[in-house]
Amino acid sequence: MNFEETLGQRVSEAEAVLKHYLSREEGYQKEVLEAMNYSVLAGGKRLRPVLMGETFRLFSGKGRLVEPFMAALEMIHNYSLVHDDLPCMDNDEYRRGRKTTWSVYGEGMAVLAGDALLNAAFETAASAFDLLEEEENADPAQQVCAYRAVAKALEILARKAGVYGMIGGQCADIRAEGLPAQEVTQDLLLYIHENKTAALIEAAMMIGAVLAGAGAQETEKIEGAARRIGVAFQIQDDILDVTGSAEVLGKQTGSDEKNHKVTYVSLNGIEKSRKDVERLSGEALETLRSFPERSEFLEQLVESLINRRK
Repeated sequence: MNFEETLGQRVSEAEAVLKHYLSREEGYQKEVLEAMNYSVLAGGKRLRPVLMGETFRLFSGKGRLVEPFMAALEMIHNYSLVHDDLPCMDNDEYRRGRKTTWSVYGEGMAVLAGDALLNAAFETAASAFDLLEEEENADPAQQVCAYRAVAKALEILARKAGVYGMIGGQCADIRAEGLPAQEVTQDLLLYIHENKTAALIEAAMMIGAVLAGAGAQETEKIEGAARRIGVAFQIQDDILDVTGSAEVLGKQTGSDEKNHKVTYVSLNGIEKSRKDVERLSGEALETLRSFPERSEFLEQLVESLINRRK
């Protein structure tokens, strides 16, 4: 298969895993469950679970242990988007070509849907322990290592999604909106990008590596590569907010300018921003190519982020 066919297959696999872990829309809480599923099933690249699964394969991971974490991370990503779109945050009415959750279900229900997705994510990730208990005739030493790997993966998930990761980046982003433009520095923008966006990509690739049995040094190298991928991805998003169209992107463009936000592009210009995307992606690829095993698809996926148009 070529890259596009493999990508389509990987996205379909991630979609199937995600749907497996979604809740049925029933009971007195039916409306919030509908809002949760509406948010999660609104499409998207499924980049994070795909990166997790492919990194799991890179380190020779086998079995279904990674699947609950693939679903959990996508739930966390989507809860952050539900909250980002709220009027008190970015005030966006469209995402992925359709109405955002708050504009369909109301602000209160959207807040609850985001909260519920975050809780569901950790409930889902913790179910990986159940998968370990289902294994028969497992080697006791290997079983202990697997339990430790799941515990470590949960720690990574919580940290990268929390105040020292994505939420910390979101906090800095909100604070930056209230600052005079001259006080929004390159260091501040990089902190925002490294945490608001890159932290979940780091979580994806680190968890994939840890669950496959990668050591501490290998996981640290993966974290560095993922950080570069995440920052490059966000810079490209800033570029597309200026150069893209709503029809192609499936959401409103020019929202950063509308909200008077200083971005990497407004601070550095289009050309330097594009060069930095290429540089960061190149550094990430160099790290990925340094491992004994190679994943041609993973490398092509990183390269595709440089030239993406949506």
